[in-house]
Amino acid sequence: MGWLEGALRMMPAWQINFLGHSLALSVFIAGLLVLGVLMTGLALYPFIEQWVTGDKREHHVLDRPRNAPTRTAIGVGGVTFYGVLWLLGGNDLIAHFFDIQLYWTTWFGRITIIVGPIIAYILTKRICLGLQRKDRELLEHGVETGIIRQQPDGEFIEIARPVSDEARAVLTGRTEVPRLELEAADENGVPSPAARKAIGKLRTRLNRVFTEDSPLPDGHGNGHGNGHGDGHGDGQAELPAGPREQGEPSQRS
Repeated sequence: MGWLEGALRMMPAWQINFLGHSLALSVFIAGLLVLGVLMTGLALYPFIEQWVTGDKREHHVLDRPRNAPTRTAIGVGGVTFYGVLWLLGGNDLIAHFFDIQLYWTTWFGRITIIVGPIIAYILTKRICLGLQRKDRELLEHGVETGIIRQQPDGEFIEIARPVSDEARAVLTGRTEVPRLELEAADENGVPSPAARKAIGKLRTRLNRVFTEDSPLPDGHGNGHGNGHGDGHGDGQAELPAGPREQGEPSQRS
């Protein structure tokens, strides 16, 4: 009940007269509306995402957080929303032990409850997309070994070794989110009726948000990577397995 206590403490003293009765909005919004919106949102979210993405396939394996950036960002935003309310449930103790004014903590919560989830959503999604690009780079270029080799033409390149089969299975285990084609026009250039409606435009825009990701390389990459010297060399430089990785000379057939 701590987060509901925080919602009650954070709300201004709003009150209106309704049909001759006093209605305390500070209690109604904080105690009922916030709880109803949060619980209803949690219950309806799977169906909302299915409608937005059009993905009606069966899913028996959990996605890595980075492979579902929008869903992860929404979840972190919700956790931030809950965390701020939970923290404000003890704003009197915070004000007492940190020797700050009580109203400062109240206004901090009122501002953070709106700004915090938005910032958390943006940062989380950017981090997930960055991690996706990192996975893509590992599939395309392999793992850096720190071993530098000089080419016959004098160019220095860094040797990359292939990712392991286990790591490759994790990196390539991402399921692409379907992209809706509601805006696709026919041979005469006329958009589909569903795309012209407000609900169709909303679904298309939300689908673009959910499908924003870093696609896997064609063929999921070879994992051997390119030699990195001055940024111009594209020759394959695969590190032989076994003794070579331990700094020992490798035998050539």
